[in-house]
Amino acid sequence: MIFYKTDEEIEKIRKACLLVCDTLAYVGSLMKPGLTGLYLDNQAETFIRDNGGVPAFKGYRGFPATLCFSPNLTVVHGIPNDREIQEDDVIAVDCGVELDNYFGDAAYTFALNGIGSNDAVMKLLSDTKKSLYLAIEQAVHGKRVGDVAFAVQDYCERQCGYGIVRELTGHGVGRQLHEEPDVPNYGRRGQGPKLLDGMVIAIEPMINLGKKDIVMLADNWTINTKDGKQSAHYEHSIAIRKQKADILSDHIRIEDAIINNAELTIVP
Repeated sequence: MIFYKTDEEIEKIRKACLLVCDTLAYVGSLMKPGLTGLYLDNQAETFIRDNGGVPAFKGYRGFPATLCFSPNLTVVHGIPNDREIQEDDVIAVDCGVELDNYFGDAAYTFALNGIGSNDAVMKLLSDTKKSLYLAIEQAVHGKRVGDVAFAVQDYCERQCGYGIVRELTGHGVGRQLHEEPDVPNYGRRGQGPKLLDGMVIAIEPMINLGKKDIVMLADNWTINTKDGKQSAHYEHSIAIRKQKADILSDHIRIEDAIINNAELTIVP
Protein backbone atom coordinates (compact mmCIF):
# COMPACT_ATOMS: atom_id res chain seq x y z
CA MET A 1 0.00 0.00 0.00
CA ILE A 2 1.23 3.48 -0.90
CA PHE A 3 0.58 6.10 1.78
CA TYR A 4 -0.10 9.66 0.66
CA LYS A 5 1.01 12.43 3.00
CA THR A 6 -0.67 15.65 4.01
CA ASP A 7 1.24 18.92 3.82
CA GLU A 8 1.70 18.76 7.60
CA GLU A 9 3.15 15.25 7.38
CA ILE A 10 5.51 16.29 4.58
CA GLU A 11 6.84 19.10 6.75
CA LYS A 12 7.55 16.60 9.52
CA ILE A 13 9.39 14.37 7.07
CA ARG A 14 11.35 17.44 5.89
CA LYS A 15 12.45 18.17 9.45
CA ALA A 16 13.64 14.60 9.85
CA CYS A 17 15.48 14.79 6.51
CA LEU A 18 17.18 18.04 7.47
CA LEU A 19 18.39 16.48 10.70
CA VAL A 20 19.81 13.63 8.59
CA CYS A 21 21.65 16.13 6.41
CA ASP A 22 22.91 18.12 9.39
CA THR A 23 24.24 14.82 10.75
CA LEU A 24 25.95 14.03 7.46
CA ALA A 25 27.39 17.55 7.41
CA TYR A 26 28.73 17.04 10.93
CA VAL A 27 30.30 13.74 9.89
CA GLY A 28 31.79 15.52 6.87
CA SER A 29 33.24 18.24 9.06
CA LEU A 30 35.08 15.62 11.15
CA MET A 31 36.16 13.18 8.45
CA LYS A 32 39.90 12.87 7.92
CA PRO A 33 42.57 10.20 7.49
CA GLY A 34 43.30 8.29 10.68
CA LEU A 35 39.78 8.44 12.10
CA THR A 36 37.61 5.34 12.02
CA GLY A 37 34.08 4.75 10.83
CA LEU A 38 33.23 3.56 14.33
CA TYR A 39 34.31 6.90 15.81
CA LEU A 40 32.25 8.85 13.29
CA ASP A 41 29.28 6.57 13.91
CA ASN A 42 29.39 7.29 17.63
CA GLN A 43 29.62 11.01 16.93
CA ALA A 44 26.64 10.81 14.56
CA GLU A 45 24.49 9.00 17.11
CA THR A 46 25.27 11.58 19.77
CA PHE A 47 24.49 14.42 17.35
CA ILE A 48 21.13 12.93 16.37
CA ARG A 49 20.06 12.30 19.96
CA ASP A 50 21.25 15.73 21.10
CA ASN A 51 18.96 17.21 18.44
CA GLY A 52 15.89 15.28 19.54
CA GLY A 53 16.02 12.46 17.01
CA VAL A 54 16.50 8.71 17.10
CA PRO A 55 18.92 6.90 14.76
CA ALA A 56 16.62 5.07 12.36
CA PHE A 57 19.12 2.50 11.16
CA LYS A 58 20.40 1.31 14.54
CA GLY A 59 18.56 -1.87 15.39
CA TYR A 60 16.59 -1.87 12.12
CA ARG A 61 16.37 -5.55 11.20
CA GLY A 62 19.40 -6.04 13.43
CA PHE A 63 21.68 -3.43 11.84
CA PRO A 64 24.20 -2.49 14.56
CA ALA A 65 25.05 1.13 13.73
CA THR A 66 23.71 4.65 13.19
CA LEU A 67 25.39 5.08 9.80
CA CYS A 68 25.83 2.88 6.78
CA PHE A 69 29.53 3.58 6.21
CA SER A 70 30.62 2.23 2.83
CA PRO A 71 34.18 2.89 1.62
CA ASN A 72 35.44 2.32 -1.91
CA LEU A 73 34.20 -1.01 -3.31
CA THR A 74 31.39 -1.18 -0.71
CA VAL A 75 28.16 -0.13 -2.41
CA VAL A 76 25.89 0.22 0.64
CA HIS A 77 25.18 -1.13 4.13
CA GLY A 78 28.77 -1.06 5.30
CA ILE A 79 29.06 -1.45 9.09
CA PRO A 80 31.33 1.16 10.71
CA ASN A 81 34.41 -0.47 12.21
CA ASP A 82 37.91 0.32 13.45
CA ARG A 83 39.51 0.55 9.99
CA GLU A 84 41.26 3.91 9.70
CA ILE A 85 40.19 6.24 6.92
CA GLN A 86 42.82 6.56 4.18
CA GLU A 87 43.72 9.71 2.27
CA ASP A 88 42.52 8.19 -1.02
CA ASP A 89 39.20 6.79 0.22
CA VAL A 90 35.79 7.39 -1.24
CA ILE A 91 33.14 6.81 1.44
CA ALA A 92 29.39 6.65 0.94
CA VAL A 93 27.55 7.54 4.13
CA ASP A 94 23.83 6.80 4.45
CA CYS A 95 21.82 7.99 7.43
CA GLY A 96 18.25 7.78 8.64
CA VAL A 97 16.51 9.59 11.48
CA GLU A 98 13.19 9.25 13.25
CA LEU A 99 11.89 12.59 14.50
CA ASP A 100 8.39 13.21 15.85
CA ASN A 101 7.25 9.78 14.56
CA TYR A 102 8.37 10.44 10.97
CA PHE A 103 11.47 9.30 9.14
CA GLY A 104 14.07 11.05 7.04
CA ASP A 105 16.66 9.40 4.79
CA ALA A 106 19.58 10.72 2.73
CA ALA A 107 23.05 9.68 1.59
CA TYR A 108 26.19 11.34 0.27
CA THR A 109 29.53 10.05 -1.02
CA PHE A 110 32.58 11.81 0.43
CA ALA A 111 35.89 11.98 -1.43
CA LEU A 112 39.12 12.29 0.53
CA ASN A 113 41.71 14.61 -0.99
CA GLY A 114 43.95 11.79 -2.18
CA ILE A 115 41.34 10.60 -4.67
CA GLY A 116 41.10 14.01 -6.35
CA SER A 117 43.65 13.08 -9.01
CA ASN A 118 41.75 9.93 -9.98
CA ASP A 119 39.70 11.29 -12.84
CA ALA A 120 37.67 8.11 -13.38
CA VAL A 121 36.50 7.92 -9.77
CA MET A 122 35.75 11.63 -9.56
CA LYS A 123 33.73 11.38 -12.77
CA LEU A 124 31.81 8.42 -11.31
CA LEU A 125 30.87 10.50 -8.28
CA SER A 126 29.91 13.51 -10.36
CA ASP A 127 27.87 11.45 -12.81
CA THR A 128 26.08 9.55 -10.06
CA LYS A 129 25.14 12.81 -8.37
CA LYS A 130 23.95 14.22 -11.69
CA SER A 131 21.78 11.16 -12.28
CA LEU A 132 20.02 11.76 -8.96
CA TYR A 133 18.86 15.18 -10.14
CA LEU A 134 17.90 13.87 -13.57
CA ALA A 135 15.69 11.35 -11.77
CA ILE A 136 14.20 14.05 -9.54
CA GLU A 137 13.23 16.04 -12.64
CA GLN A 138 10.99 13.10 -13.62
CA ALA A 139 9.45 12.73 -10.16
CA VAL A 140 6.32 14.79 -10.70
CA HIS A 141 2.57 14.17 -10.47
CA GLY A 142 1.32 12.01 -13.32
CA LYS A 143 4.64 10.39 -14.20
CA ARG A 144 5.51 6.83 -13.22
CA VAL A 145 8.25 5.19 -11.21
CA GLY A 146 9.64 3.84 -14.48
CA ASP A 147 10.27 7.40 -15.69
CA VAL A 148 12.42 8.07 -12.63
CA ALA A 149 14.23 4.77 -13.00
CA PHE A 150 14.84 5.25 -16.73
CA ALA A 151 16.42 8.65 -16.12
CA VAL A 152 19.13 7.06 -13.97
CA GLN A 153 19.67 4.11 -16.29
CA ASP A 154 19.74 6.14 -19.49
CA TYR A 155 22.40 8.48 -18.15
CA CYS A 156 24.58 6.17 -16.05
CA GLU A 157 24.41 2.98 -18.06
CA ARG A 158 23.68 4.00 -21.64
CA GLN A 159 25.56 7.29 -21.76
CA CYS A 160 28.35 6.76 -19.22
CA GLY A 161 28.85 2.99 -19.31
CA TYR A 162 28.63 2.31 -15.57
CA GLY A 163 27.11 -0.69 -13.83
CA ILE A 164 23.75 -0.08 -12.15
CA VAL A 165 23.00 -2.23 -9.12
CA ARG A 166 19.76 -4.13 -9.71
CA GLU A 167 19.14 -5.74 -6.34
CA LEU A 168 18.83 -2.52 -4.31
CA THR A 169 16.33 0.29 -4.78
CA GLY A 170 14.98 3.52 -3.43
CA HIS A 171 11.68 3.42 -1.59
CA GLY A 172 8.80 5.29 -0.06
CA VAL A 173 9.41 7.00 3.28
CA GLY A 174 7.12 8.44 5.96
CA ARG A 175 5.88 6.85 9.18
CA GLN A 176 8.11 3.92 8.27
CA LEU A 177 11.71 4.03 7.11
CA HIS A 178 10.87 1.89 4.10
CA GLU A 179 7.44 2.08 2.50
CA GLU A 180 6.04 1.29 -0.93
CA PRO A 181 6.78 1.85 -3.73
CA ASP A 182 10.22 0.51 -4.56
CA VAL A 183 12.13 2.97 -6.75
CA PRO A 184 14.74 1.13 -8.84
CA ASN A 185 17.52 2.76 -10.82
CA TYR A 186 16.66 0.99 -14.05
CA GLY A 187 13.38 0.59 -15.90
CA ARG A 188 11.11 1.64 -18.72
CA ARG A 189 9.42 4.97 -19.20
CA GLY A 190 5.70 4.90 -18.56
CA GLN A 191 5.88 1.74 -16.45
CA GLY A 192 5.38 1.13 -12.73
CA PRO A 193 3.23 2.83 -10.10
CA LYS A 194 1.89 6.25 -10.95
CA LEU A 195 3.42 9.16 -9.06
CA LEU A 196 0.74 11.27 -7.39
CA ASP A 197 0.79 14.44 -5.33
CA GLY A 198 1.53 13.62 -1.68
CA MET A 199 3.75 10.60 -2.27
CA VAL A 200 7.15 10.77 -0.58
CA ILE A 201 9.97 8.68 -2.00
CA ALA A 202 13.71 8.29 -1.52
CA ILE A 203 15.62 8.22 -4.81
CA GLU A 204 19.10 6.75 -4.46
CA PRO A 205 21.30 5.85 -7.43
CA MET A 206 23.87 3.16 -6.53
CA ILE A 207 26.32 3.13 -9.41
CA ASN A 208 29.45 1.05 -9.96
CA LEU A 209 32.53 2.11 -11.90
CA GLY A 210 32.74 -1.42 -13.29
CA LYS A 211 30.07 -4.07 -13.67
CA LYS A 212 26.68 -4.14 -11.96
CA ASP A 213 27.30 -7.38 -10.07
CA ILE A 214 27.47 -7.31 -6.27
CA VAL A 215 28.28 -9.69 -3.42
CA MET A 216 27.08 -9.73 0.20
CA LEU A 217 29.70 -10.34 2.88
CA ALA A 218 29.40 -12.82 5.75
CA ASP A 219 27.97 -10.14 8.07
CA ASN A 220 24.77 -10.30 5.96
CA TRP A 221 24.82 -6.52 5.52
CA THR A 222 27.86 -5.25 3.62
CA ILE A 223 27.33 -5.13 -0.15
CA ASN A 224 30.48 -4.93 -2.28
CA THR A 225 31.06 -4.70 -6.01
CA LYS A 226 31.95 -8.15 -7.29
CA ASP A 227 34.80 -6.85 -9.43
CA GLY A 228 36.31 -4.77 -6.61
CA LYS A 229 35.88 -1.45 -8.38
CA GLN A 230 34.58 1.77 -6.81
CA SER A 231 30.92 2.50 -6.23
CA ALA A 232 29.01 5.72 -5.53
CA HIS A 233 25.73 6.41 -3.73
CA TYR A 234 23.70 9.62 -3.42
CA GLU A 235 20.17 9.91 -2.02
CA HIS A 236 17.45 12.52 -1.59
CA SER A 237 14.01 12.13 -0.08
CA ILE A 238 11.43 14.05 -2.11
CA ALA A 239 7.71 14.80 -2.14
CA ILE A 240 5.81 14.39 -5.40
CA ARG A 241 4.13 17.63 -6.47
CA LYS A 242 2.29 18.76 -9.59
CA GLN A 243 4.87 21.17 -10.99
CA LYS A 244 8.17 19.79 -9.74
CA ALA A 245 9.42 17.60 -6.94
CA ASP A 246 9.91 19.12 -3.50
CA ILE A 247 13.36 18.00 -2.30
CA LEU A 248 13.03 17.45 1.45
CA SER A 249 16.70 16.72 2.15
CA ASP A 250 19.50 19.24 1.62
CA HIS A 251 22.91 18.28 0.24
CA ILE A 252 24.05 21.91 0.28
CA ARG A 253 24.52 21.66 4.05
CA ILE A 254 26.79 18.68 3.50
CA GLU A 255 28.75 20.35 0.71
CA ASP A 256 29.32 23.45 2.86
CA ALA A 257 30.97 21.17 5.42
CA ILE A 258 33.10 19.57 2.70
CA ILE A 259 34.28 22.95 1.45
CA ASN A 260 35.38 23.84 4.98
CA ASN A 261 37.25 20.57 5.52
CA ALA A 262 40.71 20.66 3.97
CA GLU A 263 40.86 16.84 4.01
CA LEU A 264 37.96 16.45 1.58
CA THR A 265 37.48 17.38 -2.06
CA ILE A 266 34.21 18.67 -3.45
CA VAL A 267 32.44 16.64 -6.13
CA PRO A 268 31.23 18.90 -8.95
